Amino acid sequence: MKLLANIGKALGLTQTLDEKAVSLTDLEAFGLLGAVPTASGISVNAAQAMRVPAVACAMALISETVGTLPVKLRNAETKQTDRTHPAFRLIHDEANPWTSAGQLRTQLTLDALTRDTGGFALVTRYSDGRPAELHRLDPSRVTIVTEQDGAPAYIVETAAGKTKYPFTEVLHLAPFGGIAPLTMAREAIGLAVAFEQHIGALFKNGGRPSGLITSPKILDVEAKKKIAGSWFNTHAGAKAGGTAILDEGMAYQALSTTLADAQFAENRVEQIREIARAFRIPAPMIGELGRATWSNLEQLNRQFLQMTLAPWLRAWEAAYSRVLLAPDERTDLRIEFLVDALLETDTAARATAYGQYRSMGVMTANEVRAGLNLPANAEGDTLANPYTTSGAA
Repeated sequence: MKLLANIGKALGLTQTLDEKAVSLTDLEAFGLLGAVPTASGISVNAAQAMRVPAVACAMALISETVGTLPVKLRNAETKQTDRTHPAFRLIHDEANPWTSAGQLRTQLTLDALTRDTGGFALVTRYSDGRPAELHRLDPSRVTIVTEQDGAPAYIVETAAGKTKYPFTEVLHLAPFGGIAPLTMAREAIGLAVAFEQHIGALFKNGGRPSGLITSPKILDVEAKKKIAGSWFNTHAGAKAGGTAILDEGMAYQALSTTLADAQFAENRVEQIREIARAFRIPAPMIGELGRATWSNLEQLNRQFLQMTLAPWLRAWEAAYSRVLLAPDERTDLRIEFLVDALLETDTAARATAYGQYRSMGVMTANEVRAGLNLPANAEGDTLANPYTTSGAA
């Protein structure tokens, strides 16, 4: 067991497993080396999975969307943005001088999508305890332990040795249930890889045999090689479709595509849907457009927000608050993602909605202008609307 643990640590693939007996045939031993076999016989790790376009698209869609959505630090009662708190810069502008806040969220979300332990970032603080920077940690260098009171702690391995940090000093984005979507989709990804390998072999050197050459005579190995070489030289690639001349009673029989080949293509599409289910993403959003229409884009965005992104966004808000806000600050301040961009409709529908909010006195003119990415107006901070409000007191 210690030998396998040392190999895994040396390769930087996974964190050390618990001290227990693990044989070379156990799935945990394969996981230590970053390659877990599947029923299809394909060993799936993060690098192998990212070569499947559906998986790469799903991971990029979730992680990049989380990274690009704006995040605000607001007063819980007034809803006013607090730009003076040091946490605002870390969640809105930059996590550290060389990493933007969005880039850090993208990377940690990707870590949580691919690793059961999740993603980690270490908080550095000023002398007075205020948060100064966030630095991503390699998940393979972090071990999660439990303190006597049940609180988690993190042992981080660096070149200088191991350091133990409390949960208030490490931003931890954990996958739901402690199982990464990549792990749950392992069988589906393995089957998708097997399909890719099969169809790659099928179309190699011009694809499946387009026909058979038969001969009334029994030919030796050398004769068969010469006939095959001559055929490929004169009828393969750019020369395909030319006239063939066969000697000594040989005949050519063409082969057609079978029903099994059509079923194979349908199975490949089904694997895309299965991967989408594992990541809880609407299949049309990762390129499976068999059931998509031009009129359901807004509904797809709403479904993507509610079913896919919302749990990740809530997990990010909690992780941010836990390490960037003091316990007494969490009562008055809220860290929130702004998801309005995902729910935007066409221009006419937005204009109608803003007009109704304005006439009802729900939004000021400047709030409407901010929603349209326009500068504020000097007289636009009142709820009264001169076009719908009378002059009465």
